Amino acid sequence: MTEPGAAETQDLPPIAERGAAAAPAASRRTSLLVTLVLGGLTAVPPLSMDMYLPALPQVTAALHSPAATVQLTLTTCLAGMALGQMIVGPMSDKWGRRRPLLAGMVIYVLATALCAVATNAELLIAFRLLQGLAGAAGIVIARAVVRDLYDGVAMARFFSTLMLISGVAPVVAPLIGGQILRLTDWRGVFVVLTAVGVALTLLVWRKLHETLPPERRHSGGLGQTLRTMRDLLADRVFSGYALVGAFAFAALFAYISASPFVVQEIYGASPQTFGLLFGINSVGLVAVGQINGKLLVGRVGLDKVLGTGLALIALAATALLLMSAGVFGHVGLVPTAAGLFVLMAAMGLVMPSTNTLALLRTPHAAGSASALLGTSTFLLGSVASPLVGIAGERTAVPMALVQLSCAVLALVCFLGMCRPWQRRGESNGSTAGERTRL
Repeated sequence: MTEPGAAETQDLPPIAERGAAAAPAASRRTSLLVTLVLGGLTAVPPLSMDMYLPALPQVTAALHSPAATVQLTLTTCLAGMALGQMIVGPMSDKWGRRRPLLAGMVIYVLATALCAVATNAELLIAFRLLQGLAGAAGIVIARAVVRDLYDGVAMARFFSTLMLISGVAPVVAPLIGGQILRLTDWRGVFVVLTAVGVALTLLVWRKLHETLPPERRHSGGLGQTLRTMRDLLADRVFSGYALVGAFAFAALFAYISASPFVVQEIYGASPQTFGLLFGINSVGLVAVGQINGKLLVGRVGLDKVLGTGLALIALAATALLLMSAGVFGHVGLVPTAAGLFVLMAAMGLVMPSTNTLALLRTPHAAGSASALLGTSTFLLGSVASPLVGIAGERTAVPMALVQLSCAVLALVCFLGMCRPWQRRGESNGSTAGERTRL
């Protein structure tokens, strides 16, 4: 089903022939600085969320608000990032990447600065919502820029490279936040985030050139945007990869939400031990992502890599559920930590592959496609988060059950919607002249 005249790498659906020209992206090299800028843009969401976590008790006391109200500052920021991607992604298909990105980054800087001077919890919640809406521009347009510049194997490798940068952010963000609180109060966290936003905005303005030429932009208004979204969602394979990535991320988010209680409350580990284990698991994710990009991509089919990653997540989640349910008797922290490590490291195979395989089908609407990928990921992640604590803080069964359910649903979507065996012999994530072994 390869579009006539397209590069061998493409496996495009019929919708790629509609609307704007669907010229395949040429694989190009980007400078190290541009790579760091794109990585920084994808790191904006975890920095905005995780750097603020150590300050939550201070915010509760300083603003004289209940903890549940202050928790809404996290929820609204996450919701803003999900909704913002649906707004900014289609805008970037119409007006190019630079203008919506610069506008989003400027608003992000202003919203973050306003968070630093908020005088009550209600204002902070409102400013955090605006911060999330604007911050979404970075992650959604960064993915679209990668699609503009790269194809096939090169795109998969570049996504793995971005994971090296964005994967470190959730690890270092709480540590940076904690150190900031040693020097100042919670408002200083937002001052530092404002400075980060200013630096990224200047780098985007000076170093990130437009990657979507005028002839490939959409000229329609809201109606065209809605039709593009409808066509993307109607493409079974694209929707399948989007759901696979979203369910896999939900399993990861279940780990992020529950692991502090599992490791510290159930197994009695110290905060330092928890931080060490969290860091090791994050390094595992980044390392597997780099192995995927440097060694596997181009030698092993992306669908095979994705299927292997999903199988590892399902196996790890099954082991965690059996251990937490007491099937093997009382197990210590080490076996549980090993299961969590395998689950998180396997994300290094899944996340770059789903992004690449989904975006390969949408060179004509990379911004809208990136928005759908990001929004589905954030929404399912936000649903998984509260479920892990449904039975209290003294059992890991809900966490493992949510993770296994998400892994099974991801596998069902992969096999039932993506159906990679039906595309044997077609190109699937390879550069021109390279055939991926499926």
